[in-house]
Amino acid sequence: MKPTATRRPDDETLADLLGGARGAIDATIPPVAFVIGWLASGELWVATVVALVVAASIALWQWRRGRRPRAVLLGVAGVAVAAMIALRTGRAEDFFVIQVAANAASALVWLVSIVFRRPLLGVVVGLVLRQRGAWRRDPALLRGYALASWVWVGQYVVRVAIFGPLWWSGDVVALAIARVALSWPLVALCLLVSWLVLQRSLPQEHPGIRHPQAA
Repeated sequence: MKPTATRRPDDETLADLLGGARGAIDATIPPVAFVIGWLASGELWVATVVALVVAASIALWQWRRGRRPRAVLLGVAGVAVAAMIALRTGRAEDFFVIQVAANAASALVWLVSIVFRRPLLGVVVGLVLRQRGAWRRDPALLRGYALASWVWVGQYVVRVAIFGPLWWSGDVVALAIARVALSWPLVALCLLVSWLVLQRSLPQEHPGIRHPQAA
């Protein structure tokens, strides 16, 4: 039997569903620690040790707060790979090359998901709400998630447009500042705007994202 909800849960946002910007905030600390270590010592290996120690400390704190071990390990691994690339090339700015590549790849993946009518925002929210593919059988939700996913494509494109030139010019300090400015503030803005786009794209009589309606 289909749900009979008559109103949308307007007090619930994407930030509530997806956990807000906490992960993005934590992810900015190791890169900043890397740059501080490099500026203070002038040695990449010192900066690497500082970044890894900070990343491991954050991971331990996250694990104690109940975050999944896989997510914790992936966070540390990302910092380790970035540091190893910088050590290998001897260029401190190469610590951020993964940011350029990852954001370019993310923009492409989100774009492809929209083109193939499986917008990633719908996939992620559907998994969180344990809806499986029910949302895809709702034309209004499918369209809404597709429109809102364009906001996420834009987020990644903005990062590439800023990180790319800074990395190319070798401005390490500016890269660290951009890493902070384009992490949790941009994630928070993206969550807000994509939620508004999604909400406004749904018909007034639609019961909301928790209640997909089959065509």
